[in-house]
Amino acid sequence: MTDATMVEASPPPQIGSVSYSDLGEVLKAGWHDFRRAPAFGLFFASFFVIGGWLIFLQLDYVERSFWIIPTAFGFPLLAPFLAVGLYCVSRRLELSAPLDWREILGLVFREKDRQMPSMAVVIIMIFLFWIFIAHMIFALFLGLAPMTNILTEWQTTIFSADGIKMLAVGSLVGAALGLVLYALTVISLPLLLDREIDFITAMITSWQLVAANPGPMLTWALMIAVLVVLALLPGFLGLFVVMPVLGHASWHLYRRAVGFDDQPAVSR
Repeated sequence: MTDATMVEASPPPQIGSVSYSDLGEVLKAGWHDFRRAPAFGLFFASFFVIGGWLIFLQLDYVERSFWIIPTAFGFPLLAPFLAVGLYCVSRRLELSAPLDWREILGLVFREKDRQMPSMAVVIIMIFLFWIFIAHMIFALFLGLAPMTNILTEWQTTIFSADGIKMLAVGSLVGAALGLVLYALTVISLPLLLDREIDFITAMITSWQLVAANPGPMLTWALMIAVLVVLALLPGFLGLFVVMPVLGHASWHLYRRAVGFDDQPAVSR
């Protein structure tokens, strides 16, 4: 029996309110945490940067560089799971606990015995579904186009009638899938790290928070999307800053958004 199974289950949290002013406050808190522990932020962000480079190089090598666009924009869908390490750092900073590499990396590793793998499956399935749908949309609109490299032939491809239709449909479908993933995970992963709760309850709680605070939470989703897109533009290098700040900020948003009737957190 693992330690996780011996911990008393936490009751479902209480859904709180999120204001527009909270969004600015959590971003400031995320930036503050990143500045206090930059090495951890850069370490976890490096997975996104290196992953983006590897995807780019692989697709370019097989002369399928037109897949860079849907893959690059789909890759950040994995962000919530990889940000678990950042949640650990913010949690320890909040508790004034020491930031020990062995402890934090060990904690992330030990999450495999709790609910994180189940959440990872959900996230990865949505990511793979997005890649499949992107493939279908491309084939429907541009499958017969004489195009091998969108980076050199974008003038005649993207701005063609079929290219514009593809972008419109792909953007709508991608936005819908991204919104579903966001609603399911925006606070569920910090919640799973902080409390002994099952992943279904965590996803339901996250969805309920978005439904109870649609304006601020959708604004937060838009802010994340804009920041990630801007971070992708300079060769994925912007992710070195954007991903740690957003990861830390997500922890602080979770702390502001839910309550537990003084129920103690899981000791970590």
